[in-house]
Amino acid sequence: MIVNILFRILARLPLAWLHRLGGWAGWLTWRFSPSYARRLEANLANALGRADPALLKAAIAEAGRQALELPFVWLRPQDEVLARVVRVEGRELIERARAEGASVLFLTPHLGCFEMCAQYCSTHGPITVLFREPRKAALGPLMEAGRARGEIRVAPADVSGVRRLVKALRSGEMVGMLPDQAPGQGEGVWAPFFGKPAWTMTLAARLSEVKGVKALMIWTERLPRGEGYVVRISEPVEPIAGTLEERCVAINREIERLILAGPAQYLWGYNRYKRPSGVPAPEGER
Repeated sequence: MIVNILFRILARLPLAWLHRLGGWAGWLTWRFSPSYARRLEANLANALGRADPALLKAAIAEAGRQALELPFVWLRPQDEVLARVVRVEGRELIERARAEGASVLFLTPHLGCFEMCAQYCSTHGPITVLFREPRKAALGPLMEAGRARGEIRVAPADVSGVRRLVKALRSGEMVGMLPDQAPGQGEGVWAPFFGKPAWTMTLAARLSEVKGVKALMIWTERLPRGEGYVVRISEPVEPIAGTLEERCVAINREIERLILAGPAQYLWGYNRYKRPSGVPAPEGER
């Protein structure tokens, strides 16, 4: 109840205010959560191969902005949210795929305002997105309501949800997902991510094997001072092909490329390298 009320209050604020408050919230979280701070710093330094104090400061603030913009994206009218997209790069890739009758698998990491990706893609037709229940149960209804509107459909992260994703792709529709989420036991393989073994979901790789699927990379850059967003769509640099493991490795490399294009806006505090219960350690660590 309290979370619901808080979100509805925040949703009334201008985006610029939310981003300013979010920057402060990012620093407060970093300051009062030592484990989060250590993970954020270590993941960023590992990806860059060095420490970068200026980029670290930016990443701390951007993580807070990502959290505080959620009420705006989820609870404001969809046309008002979409109006904040000031530029789209790669729009023609979607239009071409749709004109050719291909289904589209959109892959985006926890980068920038990733919630905006499905909002924008839905302007090109129905899109089904994977819905994983948040850790805080109170956010579940808000998240689902914010995503399941207009041409956006949500699929739960279970067997029935996977079937919905496959059905959508086989029907020539669009599907969106975050392939850098840490999956559970039996749902992943160990694959390199910025040089370290990461338990990587296999679902994205499996969906890329569906006949007639066109995989596209997408992320939404958050502009400074609440000026809006830029949606960036691109084709994979290398083919997502081969065995299931090879496809997972290729997807991770594509995700790395997107992240390095805007490293300040990646959620480095996300525990990407955790080992789920029951999953054996990667070969080099056994």
